[in-house]
Amino acid sequence: LTYRRHTRYNTKSNKVRLLRTPGGRLVNQVVKKKAKGPSCGDCGKRLIGIPALRPMEYRRLKKRERRVNRAYGGSRCAKCVRMRVVRAFLIEE
Repeated sequence: LTYRRHTRYNTKSNKVRLLRTPGGRLVNQVVKKKAKGPSCGDCGKRLIGIPALRPMEYRRLKKRERRVNRAYGGSRCAKCVRMRVVRAFLIEE
């Protein structure tokens, strides 16, 4: 089967899988890239509660689906936020 898109080579952005149509033909179906998903800016762990999507697909989501309802939600994990709060409290005293 031949590629039906822009590039003819088996590159990272040109992955396909075979698909049998109801008419019995075999066609190439273009596979989207796997998304890595957001990670914590401090410790680097994956953020819980936020879907792993490609960057463009986050625009379709509602704001509440893009982040967690917490300070630094969607940017830092809960453990790191807790550490920040405790650190700020101890410095203040």
